[in-house]
Amino acid sequence: MQTYNPLKDSQMTDDRSAVPGRPEELDTVATGIDTTVPHSARIWNYWLGGKDNFAVDRAAGDAWLATFPGMRDVARASRGFLIRSIRYLAGEAGIRQFLDIGTGLPTADNTHQVAQRIAPEARIVYVDNDPMVLAHARALLTSTREGATAYVHADLREPDQITAEAAKTLDFAKPIALILSGIMGHVTDTGEARSIVRNLMDALPSGSYLSLNDGTSVVGGEQHEQATEDYNQTGAVPYVQRTPEEIASFFDGLELVEPGVVSCPRWRPEASEGGPPAEVDAFGGVARKP
Repeated sequence: MQTYNPLKDSQMTDDRSAVPGRPEELDTVATGIDTTVPHSARIWNYWLGGKDNFAVDRAAGDAWLATFPGMRDVARASRGFLIRSIRYLAGEAGIRQFLDIGTGLPTADNTHQVAQRIAPEARIVYVDNDPMVLAHARALLTSTREGATAYVHADLREPDQITAEAAKTLDFAKPIALILSGIMGHVTDTGEARSIVRNLMDALPSGSYLSLNDGTSVVGGEQHEQATEDYNQTGAVPYVQRTPEEIASFFDGLELVEPGVVSCPRWRPEASEGGPPAEVDAFGGVARKP
């Protein structure tokens, strides 16, 4: 198992060989990509040092950082949590199937790369509804020979379509890890968001897991809330910051893995002589379905 390197694991790869082209080279009319409105996946990509973003995304990202400079730390912490949780699931928990919804743009360490380094036979299905992700999807399909990867173009609110398509690659009679990384904040009604998570977990067998992390404003306070409000006024898909307690409620009925729902840098961090990592406005956890 590789050691977590916060720079490597949170930065985007410069190897573009698996992607169809840089943003300015994409046929945005044919792909349906709107370059006039910022998009959260592309802003996230920008914060992590990637190149799959447009001027409108960089402007929105810079505006957010001007109000809340700690947002890059949030993005990197969320990414680090995702990587460490997959290592736990593929390693200690022995999971060999992953359903990653709200995949986002390809990065240096995609879910299948992390999982298959531990278990080459792991099978991964990615799901997203962003045309930009679809345009780059082949970068997500570089599986090991022993395992498999697939991409489903669908919305989070379409669980039946997601599970039907995922069943072509995954065996729903065996445990599956559901990955929801930084995506549930786009479902602004908390009751609806809980229902979506519950319905997705209901489709998975006993022994499956949920890995979920999302944004809060308990650390950044008013600055972070104002940055979120400003972003939501740009015309992009809105995002809501939830309390750690609300994020914990997504795990109701499941068995939380230690240390429970915590700020992402504090979920099973690498050993350090400097004490526990500082909290950031991203909280998450991993839990098992009984």
